[in-house]
Amino acid sequence: MNNLVSEIKIGIEFLKENDTRLRTIIEGTPPCSIKQQKQYFLRLIEIIISQQLSVKAADAIFNRFIAHFGSGVKPSAILTTAPEKIRSLGLSTSKVNFIKDVAEKIENKQLKLKGFSHMTEEEIREQLTQIKGVGVWSCDMFLMFTLGKLNILPVHDLGIRKGIQKIYRLRKLPDESKIRAIAQQNSWHPYCSVASWYVWRSLEVD
Repeated sequence: MNNLVSEIKIGIEFLKENDTRLRTIIEGTPPCSIKQQKQYFLRLIEIIISQQLSVKAADAIFNRFIAHFGSGVKPSAILTTAPEKIRSLGLSTSKVNFIKDVAEKIENKQLKLKGFSHMTEEEIREQLTQIKGVGVWSCDMFLMFTLGKLNILPVHDLGIRKGIQKIYRLRKLPDESKIRAIAQQNSWHPYCSVASWYVWRSLEVD
């Protein structure tokens, strides 16, 4: 068993012990499946595609992207493909520009993805936000679902806001400060990513 899987198991038990409402979700849901991914460029493209889209719509577009470029797509392939062709896969003009910006920054060595494993979270965020269209939410998704960081709290994610409203029976969608307060009150740290994963799952059950 690798270290991340072991740490997630510890995190699950920690959250069950400290948050009774989240415990109910955890016990009725398959184990958290956050993993580390190696294809950083592809994962950044996937995150950009998924911005402000439903999971179903994002998956459909990403699958078309993979069918055209392959899962081993290189920055050079993006840079030599006409924007109109990439748009034809279902991407907006702005997202095509964002993806081309990632590719360009990697090609000119401005963005060094291979160094991420040796960087702090803040250093990684600083690198990623150089990319056009990449903000806090995209950084959170990359840290959680590509690098497997277990203490990320995506306070700007609509699904997290809706899930927390549902679980904690709030009258309105919580804002950033309310989400942070709930995480602190229910001792989510240092497993905010795991807690967030189960908050998302709560939207899939009645």
